[in-house]
Amino acid sequence: MGTVFLLSFSLSCSKEEITSTPTTVGHSSIVYFPTIEVKGQQLVIIKQGDTYTDAGATAILNGQPSTYTTTGTVNTNTPGFYILNYETRNPEGFSATTYRTVAVVGNDIPASRDYSGLYARYVGGTANGQTSTWTKTATGVYTVVNPGGATGVTATAVNYTGNKVDIPQQQTEAGTFASQGGVYNPTATPPSYQWAIVNAGYGTAVRVFIKQ
Repeated sequence: MGTVFLLSFSLSCSKEEITSTPTTVGHSSIVYFPTIEVKGQQLVIIKQGDTYTDAGATAILNGQPSTYTTTGTVNTNTPGFYILNYETRNPEGFSATTYRTVAVVGNDIPASRDYSGLYARYVGGTANGQTSTWTKTATGVYTVVNPGGATGVTATAVNYTGNKVDIPQQQTEAGTFASQGGVYNPTATPPSYQWAIVNAGYGTAVRVFIKQ
């Protein structure tokens, strides 16, 4: 019978103590991501010539106030829509952004003007069954239910000068929402308006609505 050799190994493990600091855990760095949100309203509507003072934003990094930058300007002497963008960054270069829209309503919009009512969407000259409802809330300002015709969205539209009407960029149930090229025709029989919706869930075609 051959000789059998038994080998015995003794293994030992040493535990490395893991230490942490406000910026590291062991050998890994902790990255804190910034957040930012506007102070006050995201959509501000003022009259032409009014003084506008921006409320700014609140930026947070690791539970503490942080710095941010603002780009964009507001010309209160010219009716239209102005977007202010706010951005904050952490030391690693990650950023967070938000925005505010300031709508300036021209002095040429009379307080008596009222575009409130029910409007039917027309495609190729025929009503397609979709409707939109306008309710006046202030001079030149309207709450519009189903602004693109399809249900599920409510937005603020502004008649900011002449017969120009549009939805300034704002947050809705459908996310960031706006319109462009909007024109109201008060002399048509019945009155009508058209605009193109700017939203990822909508097409870019001009949408025509006729008052019912």
